Amino acid sequence: MPGVSIKDKVVLVSGSNRGIGKSFAIQALEMGAKKVYAAARDKSKLAELATKYGDKIVPLTLDVTNQDQVTAAADAAGDVEVLINNSGMGGGGPMVGNPNEAGQRMEMEVNYFGIIKMCDAFAPILGANGGGAIVNILSIAGLSSFAFAPGYSASKAAGRSLTQALRVELAKQGTLVSGVFPGPVDTDMAKNLPMDKASPDSVVSHVYEEIAKGSEDIYPDPFAVQFAAGVQADFKAVEKANAAGF
Repeated sequence: MPGVSIKDKVVLVSGSNRGIGKSFAIQALEMGAKKVYAAARDKSKLAELATKYGDKIVPLTLDVTNQDQVTAAADAAGDVEVLINNSGMGGGGPMVGNPNEAGQRMEMEVNYFGIIKMCDAFAPILGANGGGAIVNILSIAGLSSFAFAPGYSASKAAGRSLTQALRVELAKQGTLVSGVFPGPVDTDMAKNLPMDKASPDSVVSHVYEEIAKGSEDIYPDPFAVQFAAGVQADFKAVEKANAAGF
């Protein structure tokens, strides 16, 4: 699939109020994007971006688990050429002995079904606008489960499989579908992880470089590159190391 440069493109970023999502929005504009739809559950948290970048930022209220809001976003953003599915959540707790499955269900609702909702709504728009790209922000946890985040890992593995399926379904309309598998990133979600973390800006710049090349599987930091190589070389060894907490 041909690469997609972000320059002169119209981009939509979900979860763009902080962390990686905010960096995706800012760097797109700094790299010459025509316009960015910055989406978040609470649109008021996008005020700083809107003030700084004026009419090049279009704030949208968007909870990717809410079909009405997804539909409204698609109706408002019919010129989108690059869709970045960045919304994600974790913290659902253990699989066994967990008295409340609501957290695990929400992980799947956001990290898996949210991508489905967004792609179903925006794939026809991307096709009508020349193909463009879908970028799904996943995790190395989708390559091999981490014992401290079993539901999150499962949801990201589901997102990986979904990304592969989307790639097949959307090939005919010329849409690049890329899965991004970061290691630990210095965001609020990973603040308690005792690991070296990549900066959101470095992850985002790498992703934009890779989609410009047409890359489908993107490992945007050194930890992710090493982890993916380990999975490929000896999956069971990685699985056992993860289960033991490294």
